[in-house]
Amino acid sequence: MDWVPVVFITFKLAVFGAAMFFSVKWHYDQDKKAKKGEVLSAVGKITAILVLLLLVLLFVTFTLARMLGLDVAFP
Repeated sequence: MDWVPVVFITFKLAVFGAAMFFSVKWHYDQDKKAKKGEVLSAVGKITAILVLLLLVLLFVTFTLARMLGLDVAFP
């Protein structure tokens, strides 16, 4: 039963990673006529914002779990 989350999370990451890659590629190809620097800058900004939001979400989740008395220590 312990392998189920590992498989599902790995599958989810693979699917979302592929979807993000093809989404960015499609938008990049559509905007090829536009300036390349603008597209790469926008992708970089969006990536930075998403990573920052992910870190904030993780921090809030672990803080809330500790406040509720849940054991969130890594084995």
